[in-house]
Amino acid sequence: MKKVRRLVGAVSSAGLLGVTLTLAAGTGAVATAAPAIVHAPRIPNNGHGPTNTWSASNWSGYAETGSGFTGVSGTWTVPSVTKSPSSSTAYSSAWIGVDGFNNSSLIQTGTEEDYYNGAAHYNAWWEILPAAETALPSSYVVTPGDSMKASIYETSTLGTTTTRGHHSSSAHLWVITIADTTHGWTYTTNQAYSGAGTSAEWIMEAPQVGGRIATLAPYTFAPNPATNGDFDNAGILKNTIVSSGTPTYTTAGLNYTADSGVMIQNNVQVSTPGNPDGALTAFNVAYGSTVPSTPTG
Repeated sequence: MKKVRRLVGAVSSAGLLGVTLTLAAGTGAVATAAPAIVHAPRIPNNGHGPTNTWSASNWSGYAETGSGFTGVSGTWTVPSVTKSPSSSTAYSSAWIGVDGFNNSSLIQTGTEEDYYNGAAHYNAWWEILPAAETALPSSYVVTPGDSMKASIYETSTLGTTTTRGHHSSSAHLWVITIADTTHGWTYTTNQAYSGAGTSAEWIMEAPQVGGRIATLAPYTFAPNPATNGDFDNAGILKNTIVSSGTPTYTTAGLNYTADSGVMIQNNVQVSTPGNPDGALTAFNVAYGSTVPSTPTG
């Protein structure tokens, strides 16, 4: 791997102060992206869908609910996307996060897999609502089949949140880290966040583009020997605020009937998770309505 350089600075976009990143060698130019992409809270779907799971217009995957969530971790494989049969532009995102299932707060990081301007586009990002996603610089290369690793956790250090440029209040800094272990890069940012911590998620999403939920891009996960499932190593922290070092995550304990959910768009089920593996930390998810196989690793 090429030599890396470390930058320390501050930002005050919709969010938040204090950024620390480990940057793979490159120009540092901001990644070219589609119009502002927002990874919104879950939008419940009132149409048809399985009775033993939740459904949404923009989310599918697993979400654990309760109280006291202070961290989430996981790995996933970057899927490939193709043109949607119903739209010339289509979007998908794979991510982990805290909050958003039953409230309007959300802290998250993930990968973008979109199809627009006649081609597929891939990148990594982080986001804290109400801001749109912050795309990582283009030197952080993301390609289909890459193995991604991410974690988000609350620390005892205080920072200051801002909303649309206005001072708001003090809040604990959270550490957001995302890594592409295939290409050998890691990105970390420290951001102030004050959400309630009522859920933790591992999600395939149709994000909002131009204020509307996008058509979900047809996605395909290729088998990846480095992972146990399309999403793997799902972990959580509850009621733990980290004062130093790095946290040890608790096994998520994924429960199909309690935690999994499907995506419904225009009364059609377009994204479906399967049962978790025996360790209850991994699952597959598939475009369409067919339940994918259960991971066996």
